[in-house]
Amino acid sequence: MICALPAAAQERTAIKEGFVLPPHSGKTILLLRPTVSVGAQSTGGLFEPNGDWTEKARKNIGDALAARQAALGNKVISAPDSFGDDAQRADEYARLFAAVSQAVIEYQFFKGNRLPTKKHDNKAGVFDWSLGSGVRDLPGAKDADYALFLYNKDAYGSTGRKLLQIAAMLGPGLAVKSGEHAGYAGLVDLRTGDLLWLNADAAMGGDVRDADGAIKRIGQLLEDFPGSDAAQPAKP
Repeated sequence: MICALPAAAQERTAIKEGFVLPPHSGKTILLLRPTVSVGAQSTGGLFEPNGDWTEKARKNIGDALAARQAALGNKVISAPDSFGDDAQRADEYARLFAAVSQAVIEYQFFKGNRLPTKKHDNKAGVFDWSLGSGVRDLPGAKDADYALFLYNKDAYGSTGRKLLQIAAMLGPGLAVKSGEHAGYAGLVDLRTGDLLWLNADAAMGGDVRDADGAIKRIGQLLEDFPGSDAAQPAKP
């Protein structure tokens, strides 16, 4: 089934039909290293990475995650440090998760863009996405039942981009977006690679460059996490 929040909200959440993860189930969740990228959005809309911002955000998000883990309702272990082929495999799956999340947003969460195999009319309540069974080879996967992927990208609008946005509004009335704040959190079955739960939003809140902003961001990413002590029933 698809559990989407009201249209007024920006978060979009979905869960695979039939999947249930009760609190204190005895299952183990492997927390993979979050993908964090922070930079500026140029006047032309290009992403310009900022190393200092990214390092601050990575630390803040890590601290916020550590504080949040106890409320996730089940045992959470961190993925071990990896090197060589293992590190490359972890990076490839992190990229794959981001790509699949973007596809879900574009082709499932927005009804007009739905792929034929994802449309309600063709297959009621379908949420059927996968990263492939190769996830079982991720570092630490043998010690867990599920993997938790987190992706975060922030591009703060430059002065030029903001001026362009104002000019567009005052001139031809074209829509120019200043800034990008995307975040995806997903729970994946480490046996099959199936995406069991996803919370994906292309317009998140909280400035991850400071601690309070990172806490807000992690709260949004892990809202209604399966089995979480803070989880609320999905709204129709």
